[in-house]
Amino acid sequence: MKDRVTRIRETLADALGTDDIEIRDDSHRHVGHEGAKTGLGHFTLTIRSPQFNGVNPIDRHRMIYDALGSMMQTDIHALSIRAYGSAE
Repeated sequence: MKDRVTRIRETLADALGTDDIEIRDDSHRHVGHEGAKTGLGHFTLTIRSPQFNGVNPIDRHRMIYDALGSMMQTDIHALSIRAYGSAE
């Protein structure tokens, strides 16, 4: 099975048409945190996509959550997001 970072990257690249994705696994910094007890991860995401052009930040986040789908319940406890349009 692919690791979580790879799965997140591939899922977002396919859904949002970009390879300009940086993901950092911060799970080690949250040992003992309630969400970490169940094995879900903490990640920081920076992504740039032309699909974000003209889209407000809240809707960009929604697009990311929609793309990740069930991974938000099965793999990801916390996701810090910086999402930019292609011209930003």
